[in-house]
Amino acid sequence: MNKLKLVFLGTPKIACNALEKLNKSDDIEICAVITQPDKPAGRGHKMAEPPIKTLAKELGLEVFQPMSIRKDAELLEKLRSYEADFFITIAFGQILSQEVLDIPKIGTINLHASLLPEYRGANPIARAIADGKKVTGVTTMLTSIGVDEGDIVLTEKIDIPDDMTTLDLAVKIANIAPDILYKSMKGLVDKTITPIAQDHSKATFAPKFTKEETFLNFSKPARDLHNMVRALSPKPAASCYYGDTLIKIIETKAVDTYALPTGCDCTNLLSGVENGAIIAKDKNGVYVKTADGILLIKTLKPEGKKEMSAQAWVCGLKTLGCFR
Repeated sequence: MNKLKLVFLGTPKIACNALEKLNKSDDIEICAVITQPDKPAGRGHKMAEPPIKTLAKELGLEVFQPMSIRKDAELLEKLRSYEADFFITIAFGQILSQEVLDIPKIGTINLHASLLPEYRGANPIARAIADGKKVTGVTTMLTSIGVDEGDIVLTEKIDIPDDMTTLDLAVKIANIAPDILYKSMKGLVDKTITPIAQDHSKATFAPKFTKEETFLNFSKPARDLHNMVRALSPKPAASCYYGDTLIKIIETKAVDTYALPTGCDCTNLLSGVENGAIIAKDKNGVYVKTADGILLIKTLKPEGKKEMSAQAWVCGLKTLGCFR
């Protein structure tokens, strides 16, 4: 049985499951792994290797870390020598030139974390959650020069529950990745799959969040705030201020007024009270006034302190104030 020969290009943890599972396939040979260079990380700014590099070394695979794959002539020659059938990319983090795309015999398959042409770009997982989407998915496509514009090979839908975070969704996508990549390769080889061109007129985009976007504006609806908290979990985390203290908001829930603690007067709750004001507290956390309702903050992290329940945090307050 002839094995499919691959070069795997990826960097973060979300790509690791695909590399590990594909490497275990009897009919696949991974010739090499390409990832980003090591970078400083953590408070000590010590050099840290990408998760894919760590895994590749454990698997005994050859690893390359070019600053720019497009400009590394020696690496390009090495990649040609493998005579690979496919290049597989998952969150690699570098733009591939046509010269690179021309190397594999059949093509380069990219796994993108959305239902293309929706959410093209660097941040499709978090943007889908921030927008309150109920359904997203993954797409395998034949990579072209245009960013996420290639022909679609396969798609798979994923439901997004109201409490799903970016991390939760990333784990779901990582679990789906090996199977859909394998089916995509086999379908292209066997010619049982015909790639379909994207409808570019329906494209939407998913840029990284700006620093301003990570700060919560309590003049927005509770559901929008809850979605942003989920989207930014666990990092960088949504933020706001309570007095002069920076607070990272870790876990929330958009609630109805009837879900407030027993005995809380809701008669004039949504009028005459400043948005961001703490209007109630109980064992579940603190209840905060928003543009159209109430946001329950369940878990938070004050600057300089550890993550804690909002119930524990509010017990240390002399009076109930206002988030801003």
